[in-house]
Amino acid sequence: MIAKRPYGTTGIYVSALGLGAAQIGDRELSESQVADVLNIALDTGCTLIDTAPSYGISEQRIGRHLAARRDDMVLSTKLGYGIDGIEDWTGPCITAGVERALKRMRVTHIDIAHLHSCPHSTLARGEVIDALDRAKRDGKIRAMAYSGDNEDLHYAVNCGRFDGFMASLNLCDQRVITDVLPHITGKGFIAKRAAANHPWRFDVRPVGDYCETYWQRWRTMNIDPLGLKWGELAIRFSCQTPGLSSAIIGTASAARLAENIKWTAAGPLPEPLYTALRDVFQQHGESWRGEV
Repeated sequence: MIAKRPYGTTGIYVSALGLGAAQIGDRELSESQVADVLNIALDTGCTLIDTAPSYGISEQRIGRHLAARRDDMVLSTKLGYGIDGIEDWTGPCITAGVERALKRMRVTHIDIAHLHSCPHSTLARGEVIDALDRAKRDGKIRAMAYSGDNEDLHYAVNCGRFDGFMASLNLCDQRVITDVLPHITGKGFIAKRAAANHPWRFDVRPVGDYCETYWQRWRTMNIDPLGLKWGELAIRFSCQTPGLSSAIIGTASAARLAENIKWTAAGPLPEPLYTALRDVFQQHGESWRGEV
C-alpha cells in the first residue's frame, strides 16, 4: 500500500502517488479497461485521482465507475474554462464549472479544486478566486488550489489565498524545489509530470513531441540511473522531495499502474543518489523554466 500524506493543513490526506486521469478520458478505451485502472488504484492505496474537464470524458468515467466508492478517494479537478455560453476565467465560469464537475462525477463535493493555468493578471482581479472561495464556504469544495508554473505560480503563492498548489516537478524540472516549496509551509503541493513525460522512450530528439524539452534536458544532464529503471528513478525522486504531498502519474494501463505503485512503495532513493540528481540539475538548469 502507498503511504498517505497531509495536504497542507486542510485535513485532507492524499496518497504519495496519485493517478492522473487524463488518459482514461480517451473514448477509444473500453469501459472495462477504465474500470480496472480506477479500481486497482483505489484497491492498492493510490487514492488521489486527478482529472480536468479538458481530459476528454475523464470526469464522467470517474462518476460512472467510482461514485459508489466516494469515501475511498480524494478527488482533484480543474476549473476556469469550457462552459458553454459563459466567458472563460470569470466568476460565473468557476461557479458553473463546480456544478458541472459535481454532476459529472456524481459527488456532493470536490476535495481539491484547482484553477487550471490561470494567468496571474486574471488572478489579480480577484473574481475567480472569490468564486472559488464561495464554493468552499458552501461546502462544494474542500480545498482551493492553483495549478500552473513560473510567474503565474509565484503570484498564486504570494497572494496567500490558496490551500495548495500543483506544478511540474521531476528529474528534468526541479525549479520549484528551491523557488516554491520552501515558501508554502502548511500548504499542499502536488507534482505533475512526475515522470518527466518519459523522455527515455526516444533514441533521438522527438521533435514536436510533448516531451521534446524534457528529452533535451535529460540528455544534457547525462544522468546515471545506477541500475534502476528510468521510470523507477523518476517516480522515487519526485515522491521523496521534501514538502511534496503527492506526485501524479498518468496511465490507462493497469499493469503500468501496478508497476508505478510498486516503485513508489520501494521508498526514497539513497540520499547520495537523490543529492546527485539535485546537483546535476543545478549545474545545468539555471535558465530552465517550469514546463506548463
